[in-house]
Amino acid sequence: MRRFQDKLNPHRDLGAAATTLETPPTVLIVDDSPTETHILSTTLKKAGYQVETACNGEEGVARARALRPDLILMDVIMPVLNGYQATRLLRRDAETADIPIIMVTTKDLQTDRTWGLRQGATDYLTKPVDRQLLLERIRELLDGPASHG
Repeated sequence: MRRFQDKLNPHRDLGAAATTLETPPTVLIVDDSPTETHILSTTLKKAGYQVETACNGEEGVARARALRPDLILMDVIMPVLNGYQATRLLRRDAETADIPIIMVTTKDLQTDRTWGLRQGATDYLTKPVDRQLLLERIRELLDGPASHG
C-alpha cells in the first residue's frame, strides 16, 4: 500500500490511512503533440490524477526537477531533447532518479523498447495507447501490485 507524505513537509509521513488529506498523485506528460497531450490529460484527470505538461524533452526535464511529479509519461520523438535523452538526464539526477517514467511512443520495434528501458524507463507503451492498460500500469507503479489473499 502506498504511504502518503505531506507535500509541504516531505519528511512527515502521513501513513497509508491519510487518503482523505492527500492531494491526488501528479503525472507529468512530456509530449510535443497537443492532441496526444489532450487525450492523455483527459484520461488521467477522469481517473483522479493531477496533470502537468511539457512540450519537449528539455522542458520536461526542467518541469520534473521543479515539480517532482509522482510519475512521468514520456514521448520519444520530440524536438530539443528526445525522450531517450530526457529520461537519461532524469535518471542521472539524484532529485529525479526515483520518479517512475513510462515511455508512451509510436516507436514500436523491440530495439526501441529495449533502448528505452536501458535509458532508465520504468515501462514502455506504444501509441495509440490502450487507456485501461495505461491506468493499470500507472496504478501498479504508484501503489505497487495489488495484494492477493
